[in-house]
Amino acid sequence: MRAWLGAALLIAALEIGALGPARASALSDILRRGVIRIGVTGDYPPFAKRDAASGAYSGFDVDLAQSLGKALGVRVAFTPTTWSTLSADFAAGKFDVGMGGISVTLARAELGFFTQAYMREGKTPIARCADKAKFATLADIDKPGVTVIVNPGGGNEAFDRAHLKAARIEVHPDNTTIFEALANGDGDLMITDASETRYQQKLHPGVLCAVHPDAPFDFSEKAYWAPYDLPLDGFLDQWLHRVREDGTYAAIYAKWF
Repeated sequence: MRAWLGAALLIAALEIGALGPARASALSDILRRGVIRIGVTGDYPPFAKRDAASGAYSGFDVDLAQSLGKALGVRVAFTPTTWSTLSADFAAGKFDVGMGGISVTLARAELGFFTQAYMREGKTPIARCADKAKFATLADIDKPGVTVIVNPGGGNEAFDRAHLKAARIEVHPDNTTIFEALANGDGDLMITDASETRYQQKLHPGVLCAVHPDAPFDFSEKAYWAPYDLPLDGFLDQWLHRVREDGTYAAIYAKWF
């Protein structure tokens, strides 16, 4: 680990030398600060969820963020953001790395670097189990009288508005309660990431059912999002590669999924 971090520091030093003293790398800033700021919405279990009472974060990407902090030898500080303000907060430099179930999009890629993908999936429906067979295709869903519930401002809403013209799109403002609302009949279905439908099906057995999560409507990947910065981006990719090879990633995945 020390050799690995030393190599990253050397790269940072070389970049600083090449660009002149006016510009340091994001990685060297993190190491000097002793803290890496992780941007998370905190409303997307099992990736990252914030406990309203204690303010503590938990989840798959929260555990991986702690692994990243350990690899760097720095403290992890979680910075709250929202799906609606995620890109603006990223561009404003409010956090060093975006985590918590962020999907790779071309619009986000214009703003910064994505690591190698750590999960492949796509959008798929989740509905009350009694209605599961009704919503197998977008044509089944996009009909008058069908209400699709969605969280505001993120990829789910963008997908719905791009593909649904006849169905009603009902925005539910609180992503932490949206699946309880669906279970209680506040909408007919939700379209979200396949990983989330599997997780919510597990939390609501016999009530909510994922609809063909192994064959989603589209293709997407999840990755970690950072500013364009050669030392930091290289370190993130190497760290992710190593935790996937040494069993750390598999253990955390098994814990949450």
